Amino acid sequence: MSSNESKTRSEWESTTLAGSLGRLPRREEKFTTLSGLPIEDLYTPEDVKDIDPIKDIGFPGEYPFTRGVHATMHRARPWTIRQVAGFGTAEDTNGRYKYLLDHGETGLSTDFDLPTLLGRDSDHPVAVPEIGRIGVAIDTLEDVRLLMDGIPLDQVSTSYTINASAFVLIGMYEAVAKGQNVPDNLITGTCQNDILKEYTAQNEYIYPPRESVRLVVDTMEYAAKTMPRYNPVSVSGYHPREAGANAVQELAFTLGAGHCYVTEAVKRGIPVDQVAPRISFFWDIHNDFFEEICKLRASRRLWARMMRDWVGAKDPRSWMMRAHCQTAGVSLTAQQPDNNIARTAVQALAGILGGTQSLHTNSKDEAYQIPSEGAIKIAVRTQQILALENRVADIIDPLAGSYYVENLTQRLEEEAEALLRQVIDRGGMVESIEDGFIQRQIADSSAAYQKALEDKREFIVGVNVNVDPEEDLPFEPFELDPGLGDRQIKRTQSIRKLRNAAEHSAALKEVRHAAENNINTMPAVSRAIRASATVGEICDVMRDVFGEYNAPLVY
Repeated sequence: MSSNESKTRSEWESTTLAGSLGRLPRREEKFTTLSGLPIEDLYTPEDVKDIDPIKDIGFPGEYPFTRGVHATMHRARPWTIRQVAGFGTAEDTNGRYKYLLDHGETGLSTDFDLPTLLGRDSDHPVAVPEIGRIGVAIDTLEDVRLLMDGIPLDQVSTSYTINASAFVLIGMYEAVAKGQNVPDNLITGTCQNDILKEYTAQNEYIYPPRESVRLVVDTMEYAAKTMPRYNPVSVSGYHPREAGANAVQELAFTLGAGHCYVTEAVKRGIPVDQVAPRISFFWDIHNDFFEEICKLRASRRLWARMMRDWVGAKDPRSWMMRAHCQTAGVSLTAQQPDNNIARTAVQALAGILGGTQSLHTNSKDEAYQIPSEGAIKIAVRTQQILALENRVADIIDPLAGSYYVENLTQRLEEEAEALLRQVIDRGGMVESIEDGFIQRQIADSSAAYQKALEDKREFIVGVNVNVDPEEDLPFEPFELDPGLGDRQIKRTQSIRKLRNAAEHSAALKEVRHAAENNINTMPAVSRAIRASATVGEICDVMRDVFGEYNAPLVY
């Protein structure tokens, strides 16, 4: 046996490494992941001695799904290219949909404007300045028909990024699919509908947390019966991460939200295996390449254990974490925007190597505005190059077995589970939101990262290092049609005048009755939608019953 074969890591550290450091010291006193987990000089079999290759790592498509939820992963079908779109009126966004599909996108994703997100119609006084600015304006079922015009909902899966008023948009999506004569069992798509992260990150909520969770469970129960292939909830780690959470917090709070929705459904008497298989997840892919890959692997393993061992799910589909990923919007810079193409490509590669099912790549101008067509085409082409030229879709979980990757996957899982158990011990996600625990965790993490940037312990090229003189932006600003608000208001008011007043009134009374008497609200909401009730009118009924939420001050 040679000396190299018998040498331990400590011997290497005291000889070869010590000699090298004597000539050239480390560039940092200590190395950590972006989440603050220590990174050693070297990883060896000693660092994975407690990891069972079969029980903990396993095989793709089998519990605990560390290596992926499907046996073939991207070898059978590459991930879905799902770029987000949404601005102006329904017709504007429908045009962007078709542009993206013409350039190779394989799934759709939709952002909504602030009035729609907050359950206000476009002609509400507070809504007018925001019509169509950060997403598409939707008031009525007719808007959704125009939004999905020419998009076959049994062939193209569409995701809606909406939460507080999601129950209305799910009903509208179902009505449009039925109008296309799509059978119930072929309606595909996803709604984000993850209200808990609104209280901790994005702040686009309407009702108190407990009542809002009730509405989420209403949609889960309803979709399981009426649209069995539809995903009524996509639990989002993206927004907490963008608000400043680290990877451990993103894992813990996102899995905690998913666990909350499932357990609330079970309390209602809904079998876990009826709802858990249609929950999907949405992850932020940030700058730490290996940590993001390991985060996805850890998320699948921890969720599988939670569903099987904590909740008692029996169907293997309930144990599977299906995930959409998006490159980190918070990492984009208005300075030197071409750098964002490189950032996005590296982050996209991490998402693919981590085993995502669908992917949004950010556009280079997205830090500044709604993406231009040219920039969004580069983002789509980035994914196509990775899929078709770089061969990364040809191998399943290629980093499995790496001492560092397996060690970091295990540490992320352990750290996230420990934080999640803190939340559960405090009473759960709702209680930890109401007393500000989760918000404080995210705020502290955000402040620590900002301080690290200011101290130049972390770097953003073009912002705090390799800075260029100020220059004009190298692209034309995206401009909305100044007449879109008037057109949107006119259409909404016209629909109000033409609808059957008696049926409209009766339908809204049914919504109120369901909300007040703890009956699933979705059948009544669906009736109101067919009666041409608007998003604002339906949400206002819930406002009257549930009240509006005022968040606690958190320091």
